Amino acid sequence: MSSGPRFLFSPSAARPQTLSERPLWFLCGENEVVLRREPGAPLPEALPQNAALLPSTFEVTALGLDPAAAIFLGTLGGEQCLALPFADGKAALPPALGLVGLRKLWSLLDETLFPIAGRANQFTHHYATSAFCGRCGAPNERDGDHRSRAVKCPRCALSVWPRISPAIITLVRRGDEALLANSGRFPLPFFSTLAGFSEPGESLEETLVREVHEEVGVKVANVNYFGSQAWPFPNSLMIGYTARWESGEIQVDGEEIKEARFFRATDLPMIPPRLSIARRLIDAWVIEITGAPAAQP
Repeated sequence: MSSGPRFLFSPSAARPQTLSERPLWFLCGENEVVLRREPGAPLPEALPQNAALLPSTFEVTALGLDPAAAIFLGTLGGEQCLALPFADGKAALPPALGLVGLRKLWSLLDETLFPIAGRANQFTHHYATSAFCGRCGAPNERDGDHRSRAVKCPRCALSVWPRISPAIITLVRRGDEALLANSGRFPLPFFSTLAGFSEPGESLEETLVREVHEEVGVKVANVNYFGSQAWPFPNSLMIGYTARWESGEIQVDGEEIKEARFFRATDLPMIPPRLSIARRLIDAWVIEITGAPAAQP
């Protein structure tokens, strides 16, 4: 875990009236964040130094954005963390700035800043997709006193909170082997754990059993909770489990899953990077079998 400053989530959505000395600005596109191509001025020692990749207040205003409209996320090292939507695309950015996808962001920021960037992405997405009331069509307003950043319709009083979509993710084991699959959607040919969104009326455990059977045709038992991770692409909550193969031969659906196999811990394919709970599930299994995590970065 990081030994650096701790992020303090704001109990109110209301932004302070005055900016701190060096706010941390998270300008969010669609699952992208604006970063400097080179670090800016040195930051106070209380802040992670790679936060110098975030744009300054001067650069934010130079882009035509209004700091007064910022979403107040909380504080880090005494400095405000602020989010603004950036929908103008790469053409509007000066050469010193660029849009970086959230997955790549993991290697550029750190374990303190990446979750804040994910939170910023979720809130900006929420406001962008909740501009109008879904019941009466009136323009929504921000509910500035609500910590969950709800928007509220001034006409019919309907409140809408940020959407969080629960999804299970599971490592299925058969003896010393584990079932990993390639969906065909990854930018690299990763094999990963199985995952799927929960449907109305389902428990998470029921989701797991259904998704595994739908995607690879096997039945599982001994479902056990492992951990969870906010997954801001843009609004998922991944709930991790382990499960034991019970019966059936692998039969992929050809749509959600292109290929799936049981692998030994000593003979792994390419697996996801360490930013994901999928990798935590795999590493925990590999450690149990071999005594050390997977060697892949």
